[in-house]
Amino acid sequence: MLTRKQQELLLFIHERMKESGVPPSFDEMKDALDLASKSGIHRLITALEERGFIRRLPNRARALEVIKLPEAYTPSLQPRRGFAPSVIEGSLGKTPPPSLTKPPVEESSSSVSVPVMGRIAAGVPISAIQNNTHDITVPAEMIGAGDHYALEVKGDSMIEAGILDGDTVIIRNASNANPGDIIVALVDDEEATLKRFRRRGASIALEAANPAFETRIFPPDRVKIQGKLVGLIRRYH
Repeated sequence: MLTRKQQELLLFIHERMKESGVPPSFDEMKDALDLASKSGIHRLITALEERGFIRRLPNRARALEVIKLPEAYTPSLQPRRGFAPSVIEGSLGKTPPPSLTKPPVEESSSSVSVPVMGRIAAGVPISAIQNNTHDITVPAEMIGAGDHYALEVKGDSMIEAGILDGDTVIIRNASNANPGDIIVALVDDEEATLKRFRRRGASIALEAANPAFETRIFPPDRVKIQGKLVGLIRRYH
């Protein structure tokens, strides 16, 4: 029998694997379960492994496999924190440049036209957000209220969050964020990057979701939040 925390962690890992195909990082597990340190996550994972619910895969950093779930699988026990991208497929059609989010397009009352504002780095930061290049049409329920724009992802620093090179991310305009949110950060007014937002004392940490990339720390006056990630579009060739 599992404790509540063990079951919460197991379901969190299971749901993340279903959504993105990769296990969450230890930091994501810690935040999702409201634990103070990663040592608690290590203990929970060891307990789950000993009980036969998960298996650690050799020669792969932080690689986990869910072997089984509790008999009474209760989705309501899933932790609510963490980004789980809504992924839709489709082609990226071009239309005249708009302002931010437009009313529903004529062909479907449940679709919204969103401007694509250039590329965003999921790796080494690139030039700041560019002007509108074209529009894409997305389901209205993906974005909700507020102004939105889209950016094409360049790089692989967010792969463990399910964000791949070539994806198009949907961003809600925002100037603030909560720890753990994936944001568009503008560094020194000239470099735009897609990273997870953290606080380190009085500083801001921009955290990658790929162990090959280091977390970058900045004083708050060097970072401006330009929006929060709400979904993504993936096109298959």
